[in-house]
Formats: sequence, C-alpha cells, structure tokens
Amino acid sequence: MTASTTRRTTAARSRTAAVGAIAVAGALLLTGCGDQTDEGNDVSTSETSAAPLADKLPDDIRKAGVIKVGSDIAYAPVEFKDGSGKTVGIDPDLADAMGRQLGVKFEFENGTFDTLITGLRSDRYDIAMSAMTDTKDRQEGVDSETGKKVGEGVDFVDYFTAGVSIYTKKGDDQGIKTWSDLCGKKIVLQRGTVSEDLAKAEAEKCPTGEKLTIEAYDNDQQAQTRLRAGGADAGSSDFPVAAYAVKTSGGGNDFQLVGEQVEAAPYGIAVAKEDTQLRDALKAALDEIIKNGEYQKVLDKWGVAEGAVKEATINGGK
Repeated sequence: MTASTTRRTTAARSRTAAVGAIAVAGALLLTGCGDQTDEGNDVSTSETSAAPLADKLPDDIRKAGVIKVGSDIAYAPVEFKDGSGKTVGIDPDLADAMGRQLGVKFEFENGTFDTLITGLRSDRYDIAMSAMTDTKDRQEGVDSETGKKVGEGVDFVDYFTAGVSIYTKKGDDQGIKTWSDLCGKKIVLQRGTVSEDLAKAEAEKCPTGEKLTIEAYDNDQQAQTRLRAGGADAGSSDFPVAAYAVKTSGGGNDFQLVGEQVEAAPYGIAVAKEDTQLRDALKAALDEIIKNGEYQKVLDKWGVAEGAVKEATINGGK
C-alpha cells in the first residue's frame, strides 16, 4: 500500500467527523455541498476491471468507483448547470472521458472557488477541477497577495491553456482597451481568481485621483449581473468564460470583449501533494484521451480549441 493510499483510507474512515469540524470552524463556506450532478454513478467491478488504466488508481478509489471533484459550478462554459440542473461544460466532459479510461465516475460537488483547495486539503474532495490556473503560489501554498505560507500547496495536472480577458457592456467600452485603461473605473470579477490578482496589481499603478475600484463576487455570474445592470464599467474573467458570456448573455447583446487576452497560463486539476498515485493516474488518463481524439472533440464542441495542449503536464505553471 502506498503512502497516498494510507492517507486516503484513513481519511475515508474519518470523513464525517472531519467535515463536521470544518463546518463548525467555517473553513469551507460551501454552497450546495454534496450536490450530486450525475445519475447512475455505481460502477460495476467488471466496468472497472475493463478500463485500460484502472490499475493506476489508488486501491480505495478504484474499489469505490468514484472520484469526488470540488468545483465552482457557475463558470460557463467550463462548468455550469444547464436548464435541467445537470452539470455540463468542458471540465465535466473531459472528466467523463477520463473516467472511461480509469473505470470510475467523477462526481462534481459545488463549492465557492476560493474554498476549493481548503476542501481538498481537508479530504472533502479527492481533486479540484474548476478552471483553476496552475501557479507556483498554489503549488507551494503561498497567498498570492501577502506572500505568506498558508498551507502545504497542491500538485496540478495541467490540461488546457487560457488567458484573462476584459469585457464591457456592448457598445459602451468606456475607452477601455488595456488594463491600464481601467484606472478611474470600476471592475467586477470573481474573488480568488487571476483576474482579481491582475486588477489589484493594476490598481497599485494607477495615478492619484484615478482609483481603480474592484468589486469581487463569489462567482462570475454575480459579477456579470452587476455589470449588466450598469453597476460597473467592466468585468474580467478567463477568456473562455468571457467569450461565452459575450456570445450568450442577452442573445449576444449584453457584452463585448475589449483588447487582447493576457497572462495565458495552464488550467490544472489540483491534487493533494501526497496523492502522487492519483495525480499520475489522472495524467495518464488525460494523455490517453488526447491521443485518442476525445479531448479534441470536447474542446471543439465548446468552441475553445485554441486552448488545447499536446500532452498533460504536472506543475507547469509559473
């Protein structure tokens, strides 16, 4: 039994007590936890044994037939609820394809973005998959704003590349083309994201009398609602999300992209540092679906082929 398996087996026995303690401490602040997004998640022994990469998984996960995924399910088109309440998007589709290689189901559970790594560390989730940018700070458990150590960090299995975009109300770009044009304006965005980091960095450079006001929300949909209502001058999110909002909100009449996307970086699946066997199994599954073409079909389906990678990478973020 590997060290990773030992940790996971012990955590499974104490999951109820651990989650109760965390709830009292208020560490997770999850919305809609335990939200089961897929039906028929039982995986038979024959299905698991028939999967080509099943033997790469830790024993406890292979036997359970489930990988619990922490995700902020409000970030279309990466992960979101469709009209029937089902979780859909780029990440769920890729997870389904990976699950067929590993012989398990990926169960997405909803949580606010800035608590996902906390939930991962506490064994609430096995992995976090939520358009999460792989950065050195997250790998090392460092708070990007203060530079202080806040945890042991996580490993990432990188699977996509995306930059950050700015968008405004359609036909009213307020003269905004670049991040420096935001001085004297108000921007809305999701808390705990690279967009927020970029906005804070830009705010420090603004001249006196031209303050950049930042309003951060629990999810990107709240930020979009605020901008749509005229409560801000611009919004920012990862390029796939911003482009999807521009295309779909108000039938394409609410928003427009301005300027070019910046800070292109990898999205990664976050895994606890000690879960090396699970991490390597995920990488193997990703490499296989890239090789067999399922990966490309998912990206083509959602119109994000420009973010494709040629192979999965571990901790490729800077």
